[in-house]
Amino acid sequence: MGRFARVLATTAMLAATVASAQQGRWTGSWGSAQIRVEDQEAEKAPLAGPSTIRQTVRLSVGGPRLRVRLSNLFGDAPLVIGGAQVALPIANGAAAVRADTARPLTFSGATSVRIPPGAELYSDPVALPITAGADLAVTLHLPEPPARRTGHPGSRASAFLLPGDRVADAAFAGAQPAAGWHQIADVEVEAPARTIVAIGDSITDGYGVTPDSNRRWTDFFLSRLRADPRTRNLGVVNAGIGGNRVLLDGIGPNLMARFDRDVIARSGATHAILLEGINDLGVLTRDAPATPQAHRRIVAEVTGAYRQLAERARAHGIKLIGGTLTPFVGNDYYHPGPETEADRQAINRFIRTSGVFDAVVDFDAALRDPANPSRLLPAYDSGDHLHPSEAGYEAMAKAVPLALFTGRQEAASADAPLLAITVDDMPVHGALPPGETHLSVTRRLIAAFREAGVAAPMGFLNAGRIGDAGDGEAVLRAWRAAGFPIANHAWSHPNLEGMDAPAFLADVRRNEPVLKRLMPRGGWRWFRYPFLSEGSDPAKRDAVRAGLQAGGYRVAAVTMDFGDYAWNTAYARCAARGDTAAIAALERSFMDAARVDALRARAMSRGAFGRDIPYVLLLHLGGMDARMMPRLLAMYRELGFRFTSLEKAQADPFYRAAEDLSLPGPSPRLDAAATAAGVPVPPRAPLPDERVCAG
Repeated sequence: MGRFARVLATTAMLAATVASAQQGRWTGSWGSAQIRVEDQEAEKAPLAGPSTIRQTVRLSVGGPRLRVRLSNLFGDAPLVIGGAQVALPIANGAAAVRADTARPLTFSGATSVRIPPGAELYSDPVALPITAGADLAVTLHLPEPPARRTGHPGSRASAFLLPGDRVADAAFAGAQPAAGWHQIADVEVEAPARTIVAIGDSITDGYGVTPDSNRRWTDFFLSRLRADPRTRNLGVVNAGIGGNRVLLDGIGPNLMARFDRDVIARSGATHAILLEGINDLGVLTRDAPATPQAHRRIVAEVTGAYRQLAERARAHGIKLIGGTLTPFVGNDYYHPGPETEADRQAINRFIRTSGVFDAVVDFDAALRDPANPSRLLPAYDSGDHLHPSEAGYEAMAKAVPLALFTGRQEAASADAPLLAITVDDMPVHGALPPGETHLSVTRRLIAAFREAGVAAPMGFLNAGRIGDAGDGEAVLRAWRAAGFPIANHAWSHPNLEGMDAPAFLADVRRNEPVLKRLMPRGGWRWFRYPFLSEGSDPAKRDAVRAGLQAGGYRVAAVTMDFGDYAWNTAYARCAARGDTAAIAALERSFMDAARVDALRARAMSRGAFGRDIPYVLLLHLGGMDARMMPRLLAMYRELGFRFTSLEKAQADPFYRAAEDLSLPGPSPRLDAAATAAGVPVPPRAPLPDERVCAG
């Protein structure tokens, strides 16, 4: 064989391998969380003697072939499946199926199978081209109905029963209506797609939804995914269980016990949205008051469980998204009091600000009544003051940013939160690690910003420091050559608290000749207060605002700031000592603090305004910033942010007092807005210890 022929053969083999891999990729298209079906739930689908049950599921992902996973998870004896079939129903909620679409299911080639107790198994793949959003009828013949049945009673979908073996009966005439899904756990399709698992309690399970209407919050969410070309290849599997708890068994196994099976074991799962904990809080005080120690313990145990679940998810490459617990004051079953509401708020603060989750969906903010945040908004209340109405479920679906699932900044959806990046203390900031210069740091930052598509990061100049390092002018030229703007941070980085207004304004004006030289076409009349200090004296503050207004300035506000400056000096010390373990710890704490601060800002904004304002992030021209910037920007993208300019961010009405200095000060701050709205201000992440690498 000649060289060219060998190349062709190799190429053909690779192409065949890739095609085979793509063809053989299984993805969860429908699924449910399994529990033991007993008592009144079992009576809703009475299986007396040999029976055939036909059940309808709605698929979230389409493909040319499918397979079904059957379950005997809670059985205490082998489950015999005498025959099985899949087909397309003639209509939503109908017992009859289209005969031309009927396909028998086999198991290692056999038409019947015995499933051991506690086990689940797949059918053989069957060729049945099906589209996303289609209904599928799964028909099972049970020659010996199990004494202990496995299934999911809260199906909110039609099922039908006939005696005997009627698997091949397309019409299913005279069938007895039944409820629930029984012995079926998943339907998977062969498709280059991914799956999002929604795991939770009755709110995720769709309590109160009209049967066969498919109006759970996950159904509305799937409709949003399918309507957007960027997320059209994503499926949704609903793993909610009504009455389920995080910590203790009740209706179904507790969340800690079932998480691996219901999330990690789902084929194609890349993300999970977790919304659970209300029943833990409600049961604690349902029958009698609980002690303060019991309240503290349940908050600690629920949040501790969240940490464990997040670690387990990440170990398997799955991103865990936390959903804040929704209001339930007024519910007659749980009758929560102030202590329980305080527990809910404490857990929600953890969800929003701990950084444990890869992202947060603020269902609480989406559903609560702004006039009474401990209660559901009446329009979103089903009437029991715990479960949302169908309008509430739709609002929940709209609260999930689609950008969380695109994985790329340029693919972020229009509802993604906006983030403007600003860089203070140019051209010199803090100590540098060995081998670095201010110019090398600047070049690394420029490269990271360009790679991530950051829109016009605004630098802020202290021209009095240009001479502090030999490359100060080179830093400014490099920044401007990259097309990035520079604005005023005052000449000497003064603190307004320690000087009078005329002296402060003189320091601001002293910076202007350098700015005019660097920015000859204008655009530099933005001012960033050094130390973010506008002074505690209202008269002095107003005088400075008047002086800045006279100079044509706008104030560059800050609404996201994790204290990045504190890592730069510590990093320089550790790098000088060659302490790689300490540097690794600094890297982890830097990213953790940035994540916590991003979630903290979003929690305050959504709590105060019911939406995301465009955020303005404060960074510095430091060595640790340069080292971490690619990872930092990637994290913001993963959290769903879309980069914008300072100009566009501050066009939002929130920033009006920073844009128009004739208005009373101070400049707008998110913590002040949250406090004014009665929203708790989450704590900040800690800064690195000043003693790191200092001894």
